[in-house]
Amino acid sequence: MKLIRRIKYLEKIHNALKYLPVVVLTGSRQVGKSSIMEMLDFDNKLYLDGQDIDVQSLFVSYNTILEYLKVNLNKSLSGYLFIDEFQYINNVSTILKLLTDHNKNLKVIASGSSSLDILQNVKESMAGRVRVIEVYSLSFGEYLDFRNHDLHEKYYSYPSDIPYEAVDKQIISSFKQFLIYGGYPRVALAEDFKDKIELLDDIYKIYLMKDVKSFIKNEDSVPFNNLLRILAAQSGNMFNINELSNTVKLPYNKVAEYIYLLEQMYIIKTVEPYTTNKRKEVSKMRKVFFLDTGLRNIIYNSFNDIDIRVDNGSIFENFVFLELMKLKRKTAEVKYYRTKDGSEIDFIFSDTDRLIPVEVKYKNFGGKVSIPALKNFSKIAEPDKPVVININLNQEYDDIRFLPGLMTEQYFAYSE
Repeated sequence: MKLIRRIKYLEKIHNALKYLPVVVLTGSRQVGKSSIMEMLDFDNKLYLDGQDIDVQSLFVSYNTILEYLKVNLNKSLSGYLFIDEFQYINNVSTILKLLTDHNKNLKVIASGSSSLDILQNVKESMAGRVRVIEVYSLSFGEYLDFRNHDLHEKYYSYPSDIPYEAVDKQIISSFKQFLIYGGYPRVALAEDFKDKIELLDDIYKIYLMKDVKSFIKNEDSVPFNNLLRILAAQSGNMFNINELSNTVKLPYNKVAEYIYLLEQMYIIKTVEPYTTNKRKEVSKMRKVFFLDTGLRNIIYNSFNDIDIRVDNGSIFENFVFLELMKLKRKTAEVKYYRTKDGSEIDFIFSDTDRLIPVEVKYKNFGGKVSIPALKNFSKIAEPDKPVVININLNQEYDDIRFLPGLMTEQYFAYSE
């Protein structure tokens, strides 16, 4: 597979290594973590695969790995140690702490596909020494780079207020494909739609579910799969654990445990409500989104054209959520807003210096549209300019920004 440089992640890694000895890349399997590590062009580097039993044995003791690095890296341990799939190595956080504490010129870049126990141990035992960087599937801009570099360059040359009619038709077509097949790098590079579906099926069944099922009791296998399909159908909506429990015939605590597991394995992400007045606003209920729209669609078992689907609004909203998550700084949050009288805003994008209400509509607009929820929100908070993400309209009306979905990355990047 050809390597396309994912510049944003490389910059994050380089910046972190200026101040900290250890960087951990985490995210779903097949999302491109290993490829990002391969793109780091350092002198004096050593690569280890945590899935290799011989590599695992090196970390049995500090002295064992120390002597190995002196021979295979250099005697002074000056350089870069890469550890792919480090979650397979027992006691890895303790050993890395000792290595970096006693060898000040050693930097470690590690990757892991699960954030269950290993990341918590790393964060606790290496506090002040490690930065964890979450790697997502491709953004739409990255997807264009994987598919066609010239289109990628053209896309980034557009001003954020470009009329939709002026956007290259190939970019529009690519965007609609991206909504359906998602942003896993291997899937993005596949030319044939049948190949894309088969690759998504492989990622789902061979890689992701293999890891997940090691945490699931055999007797829960069928209800767990039913739970996952229901969550796919509810993507972009609030979910009720009691209702899910009754539907899939699993205890409440077990359903809650499995939802937590799916989050920690980077399959779904749940979103909490944004609150300004707890007496008027709903709820503790969360919304659910999938961390790749292609993955959601393989579970939902539908790859119909986006314009004829009954669930195109859910897919579009899931896409917007992912773009916001990929763009946001560590201090930023993405939540949703809903009051007890039913007034709802799809997303509240908040940071230390920004508060942006975002409404998502998979519709073609011919002109301004009244969005009462946005006006009501402005009465109780002091937001920045609200954004209505839609299919085609790229204009500002009455201090509301109407934005085509394919320009989401461009607009929010410009808004930094």
